Parts: sequence; C-alpha cells; structure tokens
Amino acid sequence: MPLTAQLQGLVTLLDAGHFREVEAAARDLVAGQPQFGYGWKLLALAIHGQGGNAVEELRMASRLLPKDYESHLNLGQALMQIGQPKEAMRCYRRALKLKPDDARAHCGLGNAQLATGKLDESVLCQRRALSIDPGFPLAHYNLGNALQKLGKLPQAESAYRRAVELAPRLAQAHYNLGNALHDLGRLGQALESFRRALEIDPGYLDAYSNLLLTSLLSGEKGPADMLAEARRFGEFAARQATPFTTWRNVPDPGRCLRIGFVSGDFRNHPVGYFVQAVLSALASGAAGRIEVYAYHNNERTDALSDQIRACCRGWQASLDLSDQALAQKIRDDGIDVLFDLSGHTALSRLAMFAWRPAPIQVTWLGYMGTTGLAAIDYLLADPWTLPESEEAHFSEKIWRLPETYVCFTAPREEVPVGELPARRNGCVTFGSFNNLNKLNDAVVALWARVLERTPASRLLLKAKQFEDASVRQSVAERFGARGVDPARLTLKGHSPSRGEHLADYRDIDIALDPFPYPGITTSVEGLWMGVPLLTLAGERFQSRQGMGLLTNAGLARWIAADKDDYVAKSAAYAADLESLAALRAGLRQSVLASPLFDAPRFARHFEAALRAMWKDWCGRRNLPGQDAGKTQ
Repeated sequence: MPLTAQLQGLVTLLDAGHFREVEAAARDLVAGQPQFGYGWKLLALAIHGQGGNAVEELRMASRLLPKDYESHLNLGQALMQIGQPKEAMRCYRRALKLKPDDARAHCGLGNAQLATGKLDESVLCQRRALSIDPGFPLAHYNLGNALQKLGKLPQAESAYRRAVELAPRLAQAHYNLGNALHDLGRLGQALESFRRALEIDPGYLDAYSNLLLTSLLSGEKGPADMLAEARRFGEFAARQATPFTTWRNVPDPGRCLRIGFVSGDFRNHPVGYFVQAVLSALASGAAGRIEVYAYHNNERTDALSDQIRACCRGWQASLDLSDQALAQKIRDDGIDVLFDLSGHTALSRLAMFAWRPAPIQVTWLGYMGTTGLAAIDYLLADPWTLPESEEAHFSEKIWRLPETYVCFTAPREEVPVGELPARRNGCVTFGSFNNLNKLNDAVVALWARVLERTPASRLLLKAKQFEDASVRQSVAERFGARGVDPARLTLKGHSPSRGEHLADYRDIDIALDPFPYPGITTSVEGLWMGVPLLTLAGERFQSRQGMGLLTNAGLARWIAADKDDYVAKSAAYAADLESLAALRAGLRQSVLASPLFDAPRFARHFEAALRAMWKDWCGRRNLPGQDAGKTQ
C-alpha cells in the first residue's frame, strides 16, 4: 500500500478511536522508517488516546517535522503533564512562530508560565488567547488561576465564572471558583461551588477537603453532620488504597522509636513555626529514644526548612510521589508513629494515610476537626480545647497532652514590643490579623458592638486580601451597615517580611479573636508582641483554640463567656490604660516562660504520649495469635 494511503487509513482508524490498532501499525512504520516524522506523530497520538504520555515519541516527531505546528503543541502539553514547564514553554513558542494566532498555544504557554511563577506573563498570554477565542473555557480557567495567585481575587472569580458558564462540567473550574470565594470570605457560595465540583466528580478528594475546611470555618454544620461528611471523604480515600496490614516494626515497648511527619509546610508557615522548636527539642532531649523523619510535600524550601531538616534523621521530598509510592517509602523507613500535619488543608497527603504505612497514625496541628479517615488512630488535643463531650464527633481517638497541644517557636526577628499604642494615639486600637474568611457576618456584628461601646476606639484589620481595593471597600461597607464610620477602620494588606508583619502588632492595644474559627498563629504572635487577646469561649474543638492559648498563657480572665461578656470585657480593658500598659510590658517574658513556648517541656509531654501509644500497640501485637514479625 502506498505510504500516503496507509497514513490516511491510520488517521481514519485514529478518528474512530481504534488506538491500539493504530499504535501497532505506527510502531511497525517507525521501525521500518525511523526518520518518518508523521509515523512518530501518529504513534504519539495513539499512545495519548489510550491515556499514556508520549513525550519521547513527540520529541522525535517535532525534531523530524520542524514546521509541523501540532507536534510542537502536543509536545508542550505532554511535557506539562510530566512537570517540565520550562521545556514546554520552548515548545509552545516554536508552535507560535508557526501559527501566531492560535489560542491553544497562547493558553499552553500561559499555563507553563504559571507553573514557573511568571504570573504577569501568564495573565498576558491567557488574555491574548481570549482575544483570539473569547469562548475558550480553558483560557478563562487558567486566567483565573494566574489572577488568584496574584491575589486579584475578584478578577479571578470573574474568570472562573466565565469558565463554568462555557464548560459547566469542568469540575476543576468549580473547585477553583470555590477557592476564590473561600478566600474572599463568601463561604456559603464557596460551599456551593465545592458541592458542584463533587456532583461532577464524586471522587474529587481535594474538593471534599475544601468542603470540610470551609464548613468548619463557617460553622454552618453541626458536629454530627461534619463527622458524617468527613467519613464520606474517608470512605472515598479508603477505596483508592490497598492498606498494609502487617509491618516489620519490632513490637518492643522500650526501643528507639522512628517518628514520621507528613506536611507541605516545613517552611515559613504557621505549621513550620509550631514544629521547629519541638523537633529541635526532641533531637537534643530525646536522642537515642526518638528518631525523626520528615516527608515534605512541597517543592518550596527556605531557611526554616533547613532548620527543620537539621533535626531529622531522614528527609524526603514527597510532592512528586504517588500515594502508593510515598506509603511504601514510609513503610520501608520503618516509621512507628506517623503524623499528619495538614488534615483537610492545602498540600495535604491525607489520602496516603489510607494505605496505613505505619502501625500508629496520628493527626495533629494543621486542622481543627476530624479527618474522617478510619486509618488515623489518634488526634492530639489538650484538656482545654477538646472537652470529653465532643469526643463522639471524631473518627479518631482523642489523645490529650497535659497542658497544651501546641508549642510555638519564638520568632528570630528582633522586633521590640514598644509602648502601648493608645498612649501615642490618644485612643485604643482593637485589631485582628486573621484571614478574611474568618470575618463572617456574626463577627462583623460583634466587633461593631465593641466599637459602639468604646466610641473613641479604632479597629485595625490586616489580611492579604486587603491588597485589593474592592475587597477593602466591601469590608468597609459591611461595617458601615452596622453603623461603623469607615474612618475608624484601618485595613492593611500583606507585609513583605515576617519582621514587618510582627512590627504591625505595635499598632494594636487589644486583639479581637474571630469565631467560630479563632486565630492560632496570629494570636500567639500577638501575645509575643505584648498584645492581649480577647476570645469567645466556644463549645467545639475549632472554636476553643483561643481558650486553650489564653489558659496556658495565664490570661484566662480574657476569655469571654458569651457575646455580651465579650463586649463588656472589651470596654473594661480599653478603659484601663495603666493595666494595659503594664500587661504589655511584661507579656512577652511571661508567655516565653509559659507552656506555649517552652519546647523542652512540651517535648517531654510529647515523647511520653508517643511512648504510651507505642506501648499500647505493642501490647495488642503481643497478644496470643498475633504474628507481629510478619512482613508484607
């Protein structure tokens, strides 16, 4: 058969979806004529049609067919799938030289630029694609991704909404629309978007996690409903895993334990701030009894990452590992107790825990609710944050440390506390540096009451979202609807460095805690900067964080019993500047000596908990009929 006719026949088969037949014929073709570029192109298309990645075949096709636009475009797309955006950019640019007005290549180039952090360039490329094809849903979606990373949330929302209008079944667009709405504090709408993504793709675990996190923030669901929702996530995750049932770990109650921590936040991040001093204390104080292994699910590292790594016997970059591969690595490392530090937050590897790579698995620190995962044995808490009445609402067994379940690393930045701001301003300034998504209508209403009760006071709010003028205007209008003059509000955006961020606490006299999801990192940083916190006593784990912090800081009198008490305490404390000034002057020294910052003390409690968990497991493994040494 003439080559042209053979090619036409294969193209017809390809269009009909006969990918295996085309692949076999194309392989014979390139074996006989290895310099025939169209044979390589057909082979690549057949492999792609079966869900495979044909990077090497496309490299051959693009080399042999330098003027074939589609080969360069397809190679760029294949390279993006295997995480090589820099090489992909070169392919897209070659395609654009051949076809400058093709929306797909502009969109692909913009996506590759997004992956390499070239956000402004990415926006320009997506806008160029949309100028060519305004109805291109993927370009709207990718534009939204770039705008969201730039912090331009209202614009990102518009882009995502256009994407879902054009492609209603694009689950990822609904998901990222939900993320933008979540960051804008419109939690009810965010929940609708996450639910829509799950209707389209019921196995979309990231959407499940964000649904749970947003529900926790909103307080919309009761604890029983939250547990049921979390268990649904756990069931989906379990169906995607083949859990280990035996381990090589020797069930000796007294031996040195290998402890693993899984997180994407071993860096300048709240989780990093809470674990660094603890791991350092374990490395120095529990040597020979505890060995630490870290599994970092993030390509980004910094100086804090290096400090954390220095505390570890083993460090594994895990972002590019599948759940199965990471679970196997953890099992091969012989981890005895494995900690999840993310829960249902960003960069989580919670689904990997369904493989049960370690005999004991614990969730701690990153998420203030139940994971819903049957493979997680324990959740760490303390007597203040999680009352016994709430235990039934967790799929995990609650293990309480005796004082606090969190211990903060004192900032290295040298930022003096400074004098009481009210002394230089002539009025008391309340403040909150919590994320905008915690500023729900009930919080706005209560803080408006605080300002009404203290007519000369001001309110300073700081969040990354306030970089956007439209967000600032929206928040001012929300307070205005409650009778608060916008002139009494100061809305600040992101600080370029942690030192500058901490210095902003010198403008606050009294910190106000939101609810039902109060602050944690912002609260402890404020205390370190001499700023007392007024919190509302809650009933559930997530709502009692301020209560736990203040109890351990010796400031239980700053815990309000209810909203009326919150307003009354705010007015009483604001009226006593002498006491506020004295408290501010000694607060840093006081909290540094408290359980909140005493890492060696915390590490001893932490180690005792690990040893007790381990002894319990060993006791169960050594029961008659149990073969603890069996391997799998």
